Order: sequence, then C-alpha cells, then structure tokens
Amino acid sequence: MESLYLLVPVAIIFVVIAVRIFFWAINSGQYDDLNTEGHRILFDDNPRKPAEKADQADVATSEPAEKK
Repeated sequence: MESLYLLVPVAIIFVVIAVRIFFWAINSGQYDDLNTEGHRILFDDNPRKPAEKADQADVATSEPAEKK
C-alpha cells in the first residue's frame, strides 16, 4: 500500500509529460501532412522505362566506334 503513494504520482507525472509532448507535436505541425511520406515511398518521382535504363547503360559503357 505504501508503494502506491510513490507510484500514483509518478504515473500522473508520466501522463502529464506524454500529453504535453502530444500537444507540442500537434501545435508544431507534425501531423499536418500524413500522406506525403506514404506516397514518396510508394511512387517514384522520376519514372523511367526499363528500355531507357538499358540504353543509357549501353551508352555509358560502350567504346567509341573506330573511323575507317
């Protein structure tokens, strides 16, 4: 029973700190844009076709043709 005199105030302090951090996050704009990060991960901003990638790789590794 005596431990409750210590644990209840400590739990209340933790709850108050958690609520303050939550409201700080809301007020600072942490939850304003929830969709951008999900779209950034799933969709490429700069899509290229596989054929374009292969063509660019061939151009970068090919040697210049000799003149006859």
